[in-house]
Amino acid sequence: MTYLLLLILLLVALLGPQLWVRHVLERYGREAEDNFPGSGGELARHLLDRFGLQAVKVEASEQGDHYDPDSRTVRLSPDKLDGRSLTAITVAAHEVGHALQHAADEPLFRLRIHTARLATWAQPVGSFLLFAAPLATLITRAPSPGLITALAAFLLLGSGLLVQLLTLPVEWDASFSKALPILRQGYLTPAQHRPAQRILRAAAFTYVAAALAGLLNFWRWWRLIRR
Repeated sequence: MTYLLLLILLLVALLGPQLWVRHVLERYGREAEDNFPGSGGELARHLLDRFGLQAVKVEASEQGDHYDPDSRTVRLSPDKLDGRSLTAITVAAHEVGHALQHAADEPLFRLRIHTARLATWAQPVGSFLLFAAPLATLITRAPSPGLITALAAFLLLGSGLLVQLLTLPVEWDASFSKALPILRQGYLTPAQHRPAQRILRAAAFTYVAAALAGLLNFWRWWRLIRR
């Protein structure tokens, strides 16, 4: 019974934020309620130009809203790029916030990029080691491939978890130290300040949920290794 209750709590912790985020984004994604003079894509272009980032591009994306530091591009889903809702405007400002972090060469943003690049290398190596551990045991006749398995788990899951943990403060800064103060400089009416804050907070919880899921997976693997 205790394990069932724990499982239910974990499901609520992991799925709850996703459902809440969807509700918040859809609630403020109705264009008729907001009537902004420009779209999310137009605001992103305006803000990038305003802060001297003319070299940063704004493009449509089918892989979700994000900032690509390699190509220096703000990518927005079609509903954000062409939409004029509060959600579109707020999300566009958030992604511009990442471009500002990149332009300022902020240490945490730089660390997150480097860690993510290392993770793309570490995870395939971890997968290979996980596959090779039983074979190594047969060849060396060692009683347990624990060291290899532990290293594989760290490379495969630990590197991704580290990226997720570093992502949290980077996303928070882009939302509440960059996007929200900018939006309050006349881009939103006073009545829209609190809803915009809700949107940014809801988006941040998606990363919290991802970090929780990563932590849970890492903990499960670590328990198996220690047995």
